[in-house]
Amino acid sequence: MKKIALLLLLAASSLTLAQTHFGVKAGYSLSSMKWKSSIGDLKFDSKSYFYVGGFAEHKFNEKFAVQGEVLYTELGGQMEEELTQFVGNQLITVGMAEYKFKYPQIQVPVSAKYYFVNNFNVLGGFNFAFNINPVVKSNFLMNGSDEGKLENAKTLNISPFLGAEYLFDNHFSVDARYNFGLFNANNSGFDNRTGFLQIGLGYRFR
Repeated sequence: MKKIALLLLLAASSLTLAQTHFGVKAGYSLSSMKWKSSIGDLKFDSKSYFYVGGFAEHKFNEKFAVQGEVLYTELGGQMEEELTQFVGNQLITVGMAEYKFKYPQIQVPVSAKYYFVNNFNVLGGFNFAFNINPVVKSNFLMNGSDEGKLENAKTLNISPFLGAEYLFDNHFSVDARYNFGLFNANNSGFDNRTGFLQIGLGYRFR
């Protein structure tokens, strides 16, 4: 009887330690896009944006946890190039063309977390990002419009990431992570790789 009671106590303790927390989060995103081709590389100016969404963390014990998130954000970059034309025998600059590449995304990061202490952990995992109508916008007309759809963009992009999180109390937290652009985000054409930094705040409901 004592052994059964001890086993029940241990089982109850395990259930107490294994907790699931739900919450919301939002923050700042900075993405850096680079194109690679046989004729050279092209690096774009970084793009700043926000991210917002929710998360669920399941803590197995005092040290280990897993976390899933659903976020909305937008990655991309921009560049400028000279517009030139011949006037007589001279090639002159008549203006600057600006291109803004926009990749709205629903992101689903899945991470494993290790708690060094109760309020600090490091994390790593994979970000599964689904593009929503990516476009390029310009300050001059392209085929009669100032906006064009990026037909070559993959629907799903996967980025490994590493980061850290600090919990102020049972509710508020701050985290930072970097998502590595290791895989080509285009189906054809230029090899498009985008890395991005995310820094934000979280709020746990329980």
